[in-house]
Amino acid sequence: MSKLVIGCGYLGKRVAQKWRENGDEVYALTRSQDTAEQFRQQGIHPIIGDVMYPETLQFPRGLTTCLYAIGLDRSSGFSQREVYVDGLNNVLRSESFQPERLIYISSTSVYGQTDGSQVSEESPTEPERENGIVCVDAETLVREQIKIPWNILRLSGIYGPDRLLARKEKLAAREPMRGNPDGWLNLIHVDDAVQAVLKCEAHPEAANELFLISDDRPIMRRDYYTSLSKQFGTPGPVFAEGDDNNLAKRCDNSKARRMLDFAPMYPTIAEGIPASM
Repeated sequence: MSKLVIGCGYLGKRVAQKWRENGDEVYALTRSQDTAEQFRQQGIHPIIGDVMYPETLQFPRGLTTCLYAIGLDRSSGFSQREVYVDGLNNVLRSESFQPERLIYISSTSVYGQTDGSQVSEESPTEPERENGIVCVDAETLVREQIKIPWNILRLSGIYGPDRLLARKEKLAAREPMRGNPDGWLNLIHVDDAVQAVLKCEAHPEAANELFLISDDRPIMRRDYYTSLSKQFGTPGPVFAEGDDNNLAKRCDNSKARRMLDFAPMYPTIAEGIPASM
């Protein structure tokens, strides 16, 4: 089968590798000639183009699945809204964009709850922060404008190999951590995020559904950084002083478990952090 990754970064490149291992032909969009050469060396067919410039978008025919996992490159000169909403709209309007299915990566930032309550796919999405509002608008584009089967995956904070070094450096330097130490964090190991994408493909009956993808146990920020410090052998965390009463939310992954047979390999950070070191 032929697959396409738009946004072949931390998550996308791992999905692409799994597809390659399964014998699929994989294409990936990139703006960079250097990245294109890296893709070639990895057995991935590069497509030189930019979602912000619709005239550069030319996709192959016969695509079965497109993973759309665009992140914000702050050096691009475009805002998050321009990239996430306008760029997505450019792709969806491209005459050559005709996959049989779209899997769109969104974020749990779409939730605006700050009282520590549990959220699911049915919970209101009324974010106050701009990044959450942008993600809601992008989701609306997928649901209202696309005419092929789709899935939206709202991912919690992704962690895994090469994603913890900055945290280690802050802990070692005793740099104060931002955020309410008693607020909740929701996390997903990158390998489990990959699993969620593949599970969507394996369940065609789950088309046109959105799923909240998180591990099994939300954790308080204080406990998360304390656990990290023990793993790294650094001093315990220090938190910035302030009157931050934001307890955030606790994400419920039961719909993905039920409809996709999603079962995290790393159900908590107790398993996931040692596997990421």
